[in-house]
Amino acid sequence: MERCRIIFSGSGGQGIITAAIILAEAAVLCEGLNAAQSQSYGPEARGGTSRSDVIIADTEIRFPKVTQPNVLVCLTQDAYNKYFGLIRPGGLLLTDSHYVKQEKNVDARQVELGMYRKVMDEIGRPVVFNICMLGALTGLTQLIKPQSIMKVLERRIPAGILEVNKQALKIGLEMAEHLDRL
Repeated sequence: MERCRIIFSGSGGQGIITAAIILAEAAVLCEGLNAAQSQSYGPEARGGTSRSDVIIADTEIRFPKVTQPNVLVCLTQDAYNKYFGLIRPGGLLLTDSHYVKQEKNVDARQVELGMYRKVMDEIGRPVVFNICMLGALTGLTQLIKPQSIMKVLERRIPAGILEVNKQALKIGLEMAEHLDRL
């Protein structure tokens, strides 16, 4: 496996750090890979731009910070404006069409999905938007098996909200699958 460097970015409260932790745990606990996860949420925890880095590899990871990601997820316009220039040529830039208008031309595969709108239409609870995004990312990258993400959700998410999280993951996976057919 080639080393994959991912930056999740958005606004404090969107659950990007939780999504990053779930992905890293799935890589280590279920896939037998190495993963490093770090986060930035000082004043950002109150609604400013926040970020979480994940590195997944089958070799040793010596530095946990991502400087030039293979995958960049931006869930707000501010995050997009701040981080779009970091993406590696040929990487993947995933944004949500409700919050982000892609304006810059970058040398990457740019995927814009209506994840927030789909979650609101089908579930009606924005709290699982991050899990929908994680499903889309999982489907687009094929980096981690969906079953591995599901196992971590079952371990981490309280029983009372587990089903809506599973539903959100499935929505994201289906959005990615539909995109690949286009």
